[in-house]
Amino acid sequence: MTNLRSRLHGLWLPLVTPFHDGELDDASLRRLVRHYAALPVNGMILTATTGEGLTLAPQETARLVAIVRDELTSSGKDLPVCLGLSGSDTRALLDTLRRTAAWPIDGYLISCPYYSRPTQDGMIRHFRALADQAAHPVLIYNIPYRTGVNLGNEAMLQLADHHNIVGLKDCCADRAQFIELLRRRPARFAVLTGEDAQTWDALADGADGAILASAHIETGAFASVVKLLAAGDRDGALIHWRTISDLTKLLFSEPSPAPIKYWLWRTGLIDSPELRLPMTEVSSELAARLDRDIAARTSATAPAPAGAHCQ
Repeated sequence: MTNLRSRLHGLWLPLVTPFHDGELDDASLRRLVRHYAALPVNGMILTATTGEGLTLAPQETARLVAIVRDELTSSGKDLPVCLGLSGSDTRALLDTLRRTAAWPIDGYLISCPYYSRPTQDGMIRHFRALADQAAHPVLIYNIPYRTGVNLGNEAMLQLADHHNIVGLKDCCADRAQFIELLRRRPARFAVLTGEDAQTWDALADGADGAILASAHIETGAFASVVKLLAAGDRDGALIHWRTISDLTKLLFSEPSPAPIKYWLWRTGLIDSPELRLPMTEVSSELAARLDRDIAARTSATAPAPAGAHCQ
């Protein structure tokens, strides 16, 4: 496994979990991993929100992780892989950490406890307890519009000093909070944005990278935005961002990952757009919009016919 702390930058992909007839679709999963292993992706997150992790049985999660690692090894791609975890029972999550300690992963992405809405002190104690026992480094996932509670900067900075807490996926939706954290964070505590539509702002503000569901599509353009902004080339990055900024809105116009799965199915990367309840497939209206965008982007990137030349 890799030194995760040194790899928390660039573009990370929160991989979808393909299903077919109610079961984990191993063949489509292998196809996905081979596809993205050949693209400029810096890491993968498995079984988090985009991966519908809450719908997976423990044995399915274990099989998914094994398949992903096997395909990455076969592809010769040394990509770090983090396992997404969530829950509001600290003891249950500690059991999960013990059960997955020997899995071929590089770290965990653990969301704030949902529904129970603990205090800031409760979340500090929760994450410290997990990080104390975790066999792999921990990234915190702060997404208050899903969990119902925001991990504030004072609490975050206390957790950032823990030797086994290495970074944050930030979806706090508060730019002032985000900028303050970037200013005050300790060295080697990575901050990656997870807000697809606000990627440009977050990277321009100083984020180390991005974990973006939208990057399943136009992966190279997203990677170029991240890389060029990190290098200080705002003009070059803006050229790429203008080609994908509307895509981030389209792919979240209905609950994710349904639009992404539809796109991947229509372009042949997965065999079905299936999701598990309570998530449902895209509406017919959105399907038509996605089909139009797929056709337009396919046409824009298609090679010129043989014999074509400029006049």
